[in-house]
Amino acid sequence: MTPQTPSPPPTPPTPVIAGLPALAWQHVPVAAGYDPDRQALSITAGAGTDWFVDPVGAYRTHDAPALLFDCPAGEFALSARVTVDFAAAFDAGVLCLRLDEEHWAKLCFEFSPQGQPMVVTVVTNGTSDDANTVTVDSSTVHLRVLRKGLAYAFHYSLDGVSWQFARLFRLAGDAAGSTRVGFLAQSPTGQRCAATFERIALVDEVPDDLRGGQ
Repeated sequence: MTPQTPSPPPTPPTPVIAGLPALAWQHVPVAAGYDPDRQALSITAGAGTDWFVDPVGAYRTHDAPALLFDCPAGEFALSARVTVDFAAAFDAGVLCLRLDEEHWAKLCFEFSPQGQPMVVTVVTNGTSDDANTVTVDSSTVHLRVLRKGLAYAFHYSLDGVSWQFARLFRLAGDAAGSTRVGFLAQSPTGQRCAATFERIALVDEVPDDLRGGQ
């Protein structure tokens, strides 16, 4: 008997989240849901899922599930409290930007190979440039992505009030205005990873100092 290829999971309903534009899936998660009472978005990534273009090898993948919306015109800040069910190295809950498969960025709350939750940034303009920032003694952290002009900034916070600078960058080709932003889960070395995004907020005011702690 010829073995049958497992059917891909069905695309979950696209949630409507108050304060955000229309959302759409980029790759299908194993499971997802939105609880309007808790204002909590959950995304579960399947085994071996990631966005990454290895700068020193041939590894290239862009299959982690993400829920995205078109970046607003002008300045904006998207923030969320992110909780991750860590199990395997590089499991993560992510705020992400995506222009296309060659140009994107991730602000990750990620499980290190040493078994420590970390804030990690990845910026990809053809190949990926990733950097670790700090370890976090918790399975929850606040993440924020800002845009001012053509520049983006990544921040993290332990309490959602005082923000710490993580990265400042541009995406090549972003002037076309077709970049999207949103939420992602990944499990590059594991069997699955569930990430929950709460206290989701989108505002049109950003700090004058993108490296500051406002």
